[in-house]
Parts: sequence; C-alpha cells; structure tokens
Amino acid sequence: MNGYLFEFIGTAVLILLGNGVVANLVLKDTKGSDLGWVGISIAWGLAVFVAVYISADSSGAHLNPAVTIGLAAAGKFEWSLVPGYIFFQVLGAMTGSLLVWLTYKKQYDSTTDQEALLATFSTSPAIRNPIWNMVTETIGTFMLVFGVFFIAGGSFSGEPVSLGSLDALPVGLLVTVIGFGLGGPTGYAINPARDLGPRIMHAILPIKTKGNSDWSYSWIPILGPIIGAVLAAAIYLLIESF
Repeated sequence: MNGYLFEFIGTAVLILLGNGVVANLVLKDTKGSDLGWVGISIAWGLAVFVAVYISADSSGAHLNPAVTIGLAAAGKFEWSLVPGYIFFQVLGAMTGSLLVWLTYKKQYDSTTDQEALLATFSTSPAIRNPIWNMVTETIGTFMLVFGVFFIAGGSFSGEPVSLGSLDALPVGLLVTVIGFGLGGPTGYAINPARDLGPRIMHAILPIKTKGNSDWSYSWIPILGPIIGAVLAAAIYLLIESF
C-alpha cells in the first residue's frame, strides 16, 4: 500500500509543478507569461526531479503508466501491481491538476482562450495528424523508458528495476532533453496519466468558457506511450540477451 500511496503523491506533485508552469505561461494575468518553451521544458524536468526524489524509495517512482507497463513487460516489475499503480497514478494526476486550478483560480476566471485553458490540463498536437502524432508520442516515450532502464537498472543484472533517490536528477534531465528535442509536435505527454487525469479534471471543473476537452485526441497520449514503453522493454531485453 505504501507504494500505491507514493505513486499517488509523486504523480500529484509532478502535475502540480509541471502543469503549474504551463498555467503560469498561458493564462491571462499571471507574472510568468514570458517563460516560453525553454521554461516549460526545464520546469517539467525539475518537476520530475522533485516528484521522483519524493517517491523513489517508497514506490520506485514510476509516476507514469507507460513506465509501469514497460517495466512489467521486461520482467522488472510484478504484473499484479500494475493495475493499482496505474489507478493511483491517474488519481494523483487528477489531484495535481485540481491543485493547479485552485492555485490559478482567478486567472482561470479571467482567461477566455479555450485552447490556452485546455493546455493547462492536457496536451494537443501542433499539427493534428493521428498517425504522426502517435509516432511522436511513441518515440518520445520509448526514449524515456529506455533511458529509465539504464538509469535505474545499471548493468544487466536481472534484478528488478527501481528508481532510487539518486536517480532523480538524471531522470529529470532525461525528461528535460526530451522536451527540448522531441516535445514540439505534440507537447510530449509521454505519460498516459499526465494527460488523462488532467483531461478528466478539465471536463468536470467549473471553468468559464472552457470549451470541449478534445476527447477525440485523448487516445493518442494513452496508446502512443504504451507502445513506446513496450518497444523499449523489447529492445532492452534483446540487448540484455547478448
């Protein structure tokens, strides 16, 4: 149960800090409107660092259903724990998103740009093309999970992969460079909980002029990361077999 609790806490912290910087950038009447993409990429990396550091020793700091599934597919995590981890990751993402809304409540009230409002919750593509958006999310998540195998696993020891507190910084740096290098086409969800949980909150929170939650796109940041994670596990196991 401790692992589930810290997956919830860690994912909530991740979304509070990560989506918080997006809100600071795009909402009306904030003091962070000049942050830009550099600010978003660095802040998300730092958010991952903090969230991983908090939760690593208790849960392994997956904070991402794709990471959980990828580790399980590689035999580095018990499949029986996967549903509970994913449930608490999504619940944590919803909670983090709620905290962002509470923090910026007056800015949400004064913002009428529906695209900007949705951006503080979930991702959307710069050019909408389901196939290529899927490719982008698959590649980005592949890079994340493949990197996590080596950061957290070290040598090919056959032991379970688990992030410790000392791995928080390299994972944060990995997410930062993914944002810089691969994030432009889709906003780099690379995490089904990061997109789905906040998108649910966008749908249910009383936000003025919020528009629709773009559910027609929502399956891409869920399926793409899962495919990327499974591919990362397969490649890792192939290398491990040599």
